[in-house]
Amino acid sequence: MINYIDDYLGYLMFERRLPKNSYQAYIRDINAYVTYLNDELNIGKINKVKRSDIVSYIEFLNREGLAFTSIARKLTAIKGFHGYLLLRNLIDEDVSLNIERPKLRKRLPDVLTVEEVDSLLNIDLNTVFDYRNKAMLELLYGTGFRISELLDLQLGDIDFEDCIVRCFGKGSKERVVPIGEYILDSLRAYLNVRPRLEKDKKCDYLFLSNNGNRLDRTNFFRILKALIKVKGINKDISPHGLRHSFATHMIECGADLKVVQDLMGHADIATTRIYTHISNTKVRNDYNASHPRS
Repeated sequence: MINYIDDYLGYLMFERRLPKNSYQAYIRDINAYVTYLNDELNIGKINKVKRSDIVSYIEFLNREGLAFTSIARKLTAIKGFHGYLLLRNLIDEDVSLNIERPKLRKRLPDVLTVEEVDSLLNIDLNTVFDYRNKAMLELLYGTGFRISELLDLQLGDIDFEDCIVRCFGKGSKERVVPIGEYILDSLRAYLNVRPRLEKDKKCDYLFLSNNGNRLDRTNFFRILKALIKVKGINKDISPHGLRHSFATHMIECGADLKVVQDLMGHADIATTRIYTHISNTKVRNDYNASHPRS
C-alpha cells in the first residue's frame, strides 16, 4: 500500500500541483486512514478494502470528536485516493464512490454594522502607519477583497483615472473592481507618505510593513484586532469579516446577487447566497423588534 500512497502523493504534487499546505494535509489524512486500516482492521492491501471499512473509519473519527469539517476533509482525501487508484487500474472498484460527506453545519459569519464600519474607518491620521491602515481598511471594506488579494496588490494595480483596482483571486483569475472617492482619497494620502516606509528599498507592493517589505497577513490581523479593541467593537472580526460585511451591506442596500458574486470573485453563485440568509436574518430581527404583534 505504501507504493500506492507514494504514487498518489506524487500525482498530487506534480500533476495537480496542490499548494504546500493542502499537500501536507493530504499526507496526514491518507497516512492516518491507512494506519487505521492496518492497525484496527488488519487490512494491508488496498484492494481488500470494502465500503463498510471506510464507513467504520468515518464513525471512528466521529466518536473521537473530530469536527464535521475535518471529517469531510479526510473523506475528500480518501475519495481522491481511491479514485486515483481506479483511474490507474490499480483497483477494480472505487468503494468510496457512494459514501456521502457529512452534512456541514452552516455558520453565518460575523459582520459589522454600517455604524461599526464607520467607527473602524474613522482613524486619526498622525503617523505613516495611520495613513496606511486607513487606506488598507477602506480598500478592504470597499472592494470585498480577500486578505491575500489585498496584500498582493502592487502600485500599478490602482487606476486613479478610471477609479478601478485590479487583483488576482483564486486560480490566478484577474478581476477589476470599481472604487469610490473615500478609497481614492485615502490611497492618495497614503501614497504621499509611503516613501517613509520604503527605507531606501525598492518594493512594488502597495502596502508595506515598518521594515519596507510587503505587509503580511499576521501583521494585518494584529493591526485589525488592535483597532477593533480601541473602537470598543465587541465582535470577533477577522480580516475576512470585512469581506462579509461588504457583501452583506451591498445586498441589504439592494445590490443584485450576480453583481456581488462578480465583485467578490465567487466561482459559484451559491457561495454568494449565504449573504441573502444574513440579510433575511436582519429582516426577521428588525420585524421582531419593531412590530407590535410580532
